[in-house]
Amino acid sequence: MTFLALDVGNTRLKWALYDAPRVGARLLAHGAQFLENIEKLADGDWCDLPPPRWVVGCIVAGDAVKQRVQEQLELWDVSPQWVISSSEEAGLVNGYDHPARLGSDRWVAMIGARQRLLSQGPARPCVVVMVGTAVTVEAIDSEGRFLGGIILPGHGIMLRALESGTAGLHVPTGEVRDFPTNTSDALTSGGTFAIAGAVQRMVENLQRHCGEPPVAYMTGGAGWKMAPSMSIPFELVDSLIFDGLLEVADRRLT
Repeated sequence: MTFLALDVGNTRLKWALYDAPRVGARLLAHGAQFLENIEKLADGDWCDLPPPRWVVGCIVAGDAVKQRVQEQLELWDVSPQWVISSSEEAGLVNGYDHPARLGSDRWVAMIGARQRLLSQGPARPCVVVMVGTAVTVEAIDSEGRFLGGIILPGHGIMLRALESGTAGLHVPTGEVRDFPTNTSDALTSGGTFAIAGAVQRMVENLQRHCGEPPVAYMTGGAGWKMAPSMSIPFELVDSLIFDGLLEVADRRLT
């Protein structure tokens, strides 16, 4: 009766195996593989796992990667359900102009954040930040309506853009400093402050729109790098997408 949750991003596939497809289920195992190593899953990470009865996932990496993942799932003869952003699911209303065009990882993370918020107390506005290859910052009002969000480059993309477009910036990674005095620190601090500033701006926008300060959640593989430099209160939740997949599975499968 186990349940496998999949989060297939632009760089890595992350997976988590639970004892049931429900919120609060016990985590049995988890792991991650870079996309170039997907073919190692069936004979490696997954070979000794108990066979899952259900698989639900979100994917942003494209159809070719999806096919490779599904081939690995033939180990258990189980077909995954891939979450596609819709106009409404799990208590969240999608305000995107074309709901299906919203990245499924963004949608699932917001579902996870909304349910986490409601489990902690009364409904409030909330900002959801994902820090990975790209950075997304989403705004949800207290009624559970996704109002909109922004996308900006992650640290790596920012640095590569500067290196390719500017002479003389091929330097080692620096540190975040309030007042950088070398090029390495200037680049690292600039990217960090750009992300932190974008989040702060969205928090201010949502507070002005809703009339109360929002709760902020941060997730993503690079969230821990951003955490010390944030200028607003927030909760770092590594499992936010898996929390959302559990919520979706709970409503769809049980």
